Amino acid sequence: MSTSDSISRVALKKITPDVSAAMGALHGAAVSAAQEAKVEPEILELIRIRASQINGCAFCLDMHTKDARAQGETEQRIYALNAWRETPFFTERERAALALTEAVTLVHDGRVPDAVYAEAAGVFDENQIAALIWAATVINAYNRIAIATRMVPGGYQPAQK
Repeated sequence: MSTSDSISRVALKKITPDVSAAMGALHGAAVSAAQEAKVEPEILELIRIRASQINGCAFCLDMHTKDARAQGETEQRIYALNAWRETPFFTERERAALALTEAVTLVHDGRVPDAVYAEAAGVFDENQIAALIWAATVINAYNRIAIATRMVPGGYQPAQK
């Protein structure tokens, strides 16, 4: 439980281990689908960071910016990600994935527009689009878990290769 607040929050993994394990399995399946579809790992981290920025999830931002750096992502691109449309730093595929991620994350603003989906379909095949949607869905769920339970950022370290 987080102690950064006057109210202690539930430790989901401890209280509902089966559900937590199922969420971990969903994450693993989404990662496997992306690997099988040959979605670049860099794109997956950009998806995770961008959704976490939109949702204001400090824990996931800490985790995924560290993971991105460990994979070789540049500081410049991480810093500019919040304004990716205004920079020349992202590829066409990355831009399409980011637009799709934003639409999935902000689905309450009017669904995933046909133009956004068509842009993604122009650079990704069906298996890749499915993997991108799953990646965005999983990180959005994790953002909500981390925010609801007030998970404290700072302690995460990427796995050593």
